[in-house]
Amino acid sequence: MFGSTLSRRGLLGGLACLPWSPLSAQELQGLELREVELKLSSDPAPATRLWSAGGTIPGQILRARAGGQIALRVTNRLPQTTSFHWQGLRLPNEMDKVQIGPGQSAQLRFTTPDAGTYWYRPALWPQAAEQKARGLYGLLIVEGRSEPQVDRDMTVVLDDWHLDEAGQIKADFTNQTDVTGPGRIGPLLTVNSKPVPQTITGRPGARVRLRILNACSARLIGLLIEGLRAIVVSIDGQSCEPFEPARDRLPLGPGARFDLILDLPPEGTPATLSARGAGLRREETSEPNQPLLILKGQGSPVSPREPVRSGQNPDLPEQLRLQTARRMELTIAPTGSEEPGRYWGFNGMAGTGTDTPALFKVEPNRVVTLAFINRSPLAHSIHVQGHPMRVLHQLDDGWEPYWRDAVIIPPGRTVRTAFLANNPGRWLIESTILTHGANGLVGWYEVG
Repeated sequence: MFGSTLSRRGLLGGLACLPWSPLSAQELQGLELREVELKLSSDPAPATRLWSAGGTIPGQILRARAGGQIALRVTNRLPQTTSFHWQGLRLPNEMDKVQIGPGQSAQLRFTTPDAGTYWYRPALWPQAAEQKARGLYGLLIVEGRSEPQVDRDMTVVLDDWHLDEAGQIKADFTNQTDVTGPGRIGPLLTVNSKPVPQTITGRPGARVRLRILNACSARLIGLLIEGLRAIVVSIDGQSCEPFEPARDRLPLGPGARFDLILDLPPEGTPATLSARGAGLRREETSEPNQPLLILKGQGSPVSPREPVRSGQNPDLPEQLRLQTARRMELTIAPTGSEEPGRYWGFNGMAGTGTDTPALFKVEPNRVVTLAFINRSPLAHSIHVQGHPMRVLHQLDDGWEPYWRDAVIIPPGRTVRTAFLANNPGRWLIESTILTHGANGLVGWYEVG
């Protein structure tokens, strides 16, 4: 059913296809940050004033080849200083989180070493939560030398929006219920900034690659796949051995990316990707599932495919020497502080960047294990900058067969990860639930 060689044929409709004309490594392209207006829901809803990178929401799709280079001139036409973190991308520390004030420009040049799906989003705390909620983010697609062959390569960006009665972004970014609770979760859920569900239509058996990003500020999405077989080929930008999701479900924390390859179903056979009603919460609810994508086959079928082929990134270590690792424990809990912006913390310490003592320092090329201990009644999603991680098994020294740049820690649970500290600099460890990050759940570590 699934295969690796295929001509780019088959008519598909619905979501936009990625244009695959890679940029020259020498070309300096502009990226303007400015206010735009966009209708997020159907008439008669008004257009919403949003902040954009490149005039669209999500922002301009940046493209490169593995081993190539991105060259940008970023101009800030917004009223706040901002910076971007390139989540999941292995890049030099000095190219991450470059600050750009209102009316200023900055040039960024960096190599894109690994093929995969990445995103750029605001990184300057605490402003990052507001800026992202206003729409300031975009995708970076890095094409590898050898990619699974598909008929259509498509982006699926999930976001939710909290609008006021006038249809504008609700400016309650310090809402105490969100700060102490699960974060800012908007009731208006969209795919590529369009109302859900969206539809993909094409010939039965046509092969589609979906690059799925959860761009929500706080929503933990349990993605349910119904009516077809989907294969995961990449997680958080790093390729992996192909596998089918257990029970046809995927957990998407904020900022998570999953690349799926699927063949469109036979004509008349319903197939959907939905957000589970209970999401990733522990308790069960009667809330119905929310369809996000409807996939339809129409017309004459294409020929059956061979199995999908993919594999691990050979530039990442095959083995991690856990026996000699630097072992760290990071407890996630309220700090007990009543100071604004200091509600959450690691090991009792709230931060907004490198304004607090380092959580730890480690010499280059040493393995680090991190135990994230959740002492709160809420699920948390934690991102480690600078290094992809393995998720460790609970009962032995093994690990999951894929790399992550963030992990979800359920209430009252501990999740352990490991990485090779080979990228020098000061890197953040931060909540991807941006309301929590803006209120203290940010720390840092140093390699070097």
